[in-house]
Amino acid sequence: MSISSSAAPVGFRDVTKVYGTDVLAVDNISLDIEAGKLVTLLGPSGCGKTTTLRMIAGLEMATAGTILIGDKDVTRLPATDRDVSMVFQSYALFPHMTVFENVSYGLKFSGFGKSATRDRARDGLELVGLRGYDDRLPSELSGGQQQRVAVARALVLEPQVLLFDEPLSNLDAKLRRQVREDIRAIQQDLGLTVVYVTHDQEEALAVSDEIVVMRNATIAQTGTPRELYGAPANRFVADFIGEANLVPCEIASVSDDTAEIMVDGYRYVLPARGLARGPGLLAVRPSRIVIGTPGGFDARVAKATYVGVRMEYTLEASFGSMFAVQDDVDSPLEIDQQVTVGFASTGPVLIPDD
Repeated sequence: MSISSSAAPVGFRDVTKVYGTDVLAVDNISLDIEAGKLVTLLGPSGCGKTTTLRMIAGLEMATAGTILIGDKDVTRLPATDRDVSMVFQSYALFPHMTVFENVSYGLKFSGFGKSATRDRARDGLELVGLRGYDDRLPSELSGGQQQRVAVARALVLEPQVLLFDEPLSNLDAKLRRQVREDIRAIQQDLGLTVVYVTHDQEEALAVSDEIVVMRNATIAQTGTPRELYGAPANRFVADFIGEANLVPCEIASVSDDTAEIMVDGYRYVLPARGLARGPGLLAVRPSRIVIGTPGGFDARVAKATYVGVRMEYTLEASFGSMFAVQDDVDSPLEIDQQVTVGFASTGPVLIPDD
């Protein structure tokens, strides 16, 4: 199957979706998804990510704006006239059909003859590692295998865009990791355009070329996983993508976009990111907190938890609590121990206090 040749970009131009008269699900978003990329729509429940996905699929119609697949305006086209395939959270397999029948089902309605249908279905099962499972029923498969059947059924149609709606939510932790790696490998090998919806930050970081973080029906920030994790644009993104300590600080001076900040008497220098002198907010990942920093600010160890590969600490400072991790599991800190705290040379970022 030469699936990569059919991959197409997706564009949203000022798209809004309103349910009824006053339920705003998506609020005037514009978005470009490159052909051959895996882009994840990430956000909490009710943020608009699934509605956005369903508008690409044609399962929901935009109230305003324009949706493009390739260079074609599909805004008013029904789902049957859009060259997309969707993998649902529930897999949606036919329980009375064999694996082969499930995978070939859509091909029968797409103009393929018996020979082409058979070859494509077998190629699809080969792609997802289920060669030889043709005659099994869905009930005879594990959850991960059922998910792969659903992926194969979508792939054989060679869609311009492949859509995933929370595809791993029904799997246990180990299977989630395996299946997300499978999905990513297939996407990269075939050059597919994939739009993927999840509320799981780790999942999004692991599979995506780009992540679109959504909040309250709008886009909060778009970027690569590293950009969003390392340089969140605001408090919401910093707190939602991974774990971040939000530390109040004073921006003492700014010169050539370099800021010197003060945290309870501790001085630290980092990029100003366009912010001016005055009160500020610092986002610090737990791994970037350095316990035992000379000249650091004072804190007390409130909690210490051993999780096997590392120690996790809750630290109480004058401005509030912080969460920190350390690799040293052999010499753990003690509860109520007084420590000095600073930050790693890179990692902490200033964000607008909004």
